[in-house]
Amino acid sequence: MNTFKLFVCTLFIVAVMPAVTLAQTSGCVTFSGDLVYGATGSEVTTLQTFLKSQGYFSAAPVARFGPATLTAVRAFQRAQGISATGTVGPLTRAAIRSASCLPGQGNTPSASTGAPLEVTGWIPYWRSATGTADVLPNLSKLTEVNPFVYTLKSDGTFLDNGKLNEEPWLSFIAAAKAQKVRVIPTIMTSNSELLHNILSDQKKRIALEDTIAALVKENNFDGIDIDFEGKRAEDKDNFSTFLKGLYQRMGQKWVMCTIESRTPLDSRYYGTDVPQDATTYANDLKEINKYCDRVRIMAYDQQGIDLKLSAQAASSSQLYAPVADPAWVEKVVNLMAKDIKRSKILIGVPTYGYEYDVTAYANNEYVYKILWTFNPGYAWPLAQQYGITPQRNASGEMYFTYVNAATSSAPVSLGAESAKLAAAAASQYATAYNSHVDFRLVEWPDAQSLQTKIDLARKLGVRGVSIFKFDGGEDPAVWDVLTGVKR
Repeated sequence: MNTFKLFVCTLFIVAVMPAVTLAQTSGCVTFSGDLVYGATGSEVTTLQTFLKSQGYFSAAPVARFGPATLTAVRAFQRAQGISATGTVGPLTRAAIRSASCLPGQGNTPSASTGAPLEVTGWIPYWRSATGTADVLPNLSKLTEVNPFVYTLKSDGTFLDNGKLNEEPWLSFIAAAKAQKVRVIPTIMTSNSELLHNILSDQKKRIALEDTIAALVKENNFDGIDIDFEGKRAEDKDNFSTFLKGLYQRMGQKWVMCTIESRTPLDSRYYGTDVPQDATTYANDLKEINKYCDRVRIMAYDQQGIDLKLSAQAASSSQLYAPVADPAWVEKVVNLMAKDIKRSKILIGVPTYGYEYDVTAYANNEYVYKILWTFNPGYAWPLAQQYGITPQRNASGEMYFTYVNAATSSAPVSLGAESAKLAAAAASQYATAYNSHVDFRLVEWPDAQSLQTKIDLARKLGVRGVSIFKFDGGEDPAVWDVLTGVKR
């Protein structure tokens, strides 16, 4: 779901720093005093070396605290949740010491049981009333809230679907700010043609950057979340240029980027030849790492993208069409962390499920057709209607199967099968009668699934989790899981 944001100013504030000595103990970087813009000396060089190791400073180290160093310091401060003043004061020095002493910073994963994480979540405009009412008493458990309200229009402006200038948003945003929870709305589109029209036109692209920056400033938001999906590969560089321009305009405000997941090729094309254009992507992850303060990876809607995991499941007669299997999520994060700092990554976590129409053929072959998405409140009554007890599958998600007699080719007795046996029973029936069997699969994540993703985030050493979505319809126990998680 942001790094170099400062225009070079003609005003130079020069500070003469006393001679100071850098102390390094067991790799820890410490300073004997504050460092400010205009400072000179060996400590400035050490500061630049540290910032370079963290991916914020790209120039060759020099013994002067100039514009590039100031920009990098502010980027580091934003990433640490510190006011981006550009001065290396007590809080920043403590953060530098912590980042240099502790293992697992940067792009090296480090598991830390119980370590605090950033917890962010989207509230969708189509359930504004229930979403804000759901989150309001739980604001203290979140680092940031994302009103999912703005959609990009053809003229480069935005449609405010959620009416953020009206209730219940006005009171909700005031409450969030009072509790120092960031309020960063999302601008979303999945219109490939619209994105190409704007991103490929310099004038329109710059106008969009200006419009977003003005929107954030006028409404006193803490930043913006860019969720541009379905971009053309030909717009990869155009999108990077857009992010760079936006970053420069946003000053001390946050730029969050929500981007599609990327599955390793050996899993995505398991058992098949990898196409020549398989690595032609629309997102330049290295550039996104530069210009996004946080990168939310949409690690959901997995379904059948991982052919390797799908084959493993089919070999043991298991149904496999998860919303987000932790085994797949781990692959995705480790792959994308090669180009994006783990300290910026937030793992997207779903709270919704899917219902599929499944056709079983002989030899454990299953074809899945998505019927719709749903909140857990749909699944439990349906299970009760059919007298079925939902179970937890190997992906850590809840599921059950049933037969819709009006549309299914399965014998009605299959509906009495347990969820664990239904897939195998359907396949056996198809084999015996040289036919096929249709039935329904209902699968969704719950609070325990969320806990698994939180544990995974800690294991992988990433920044935190971003939850899609809070609308009053998720498993209510997720709030118990989130207690004490927030950084």
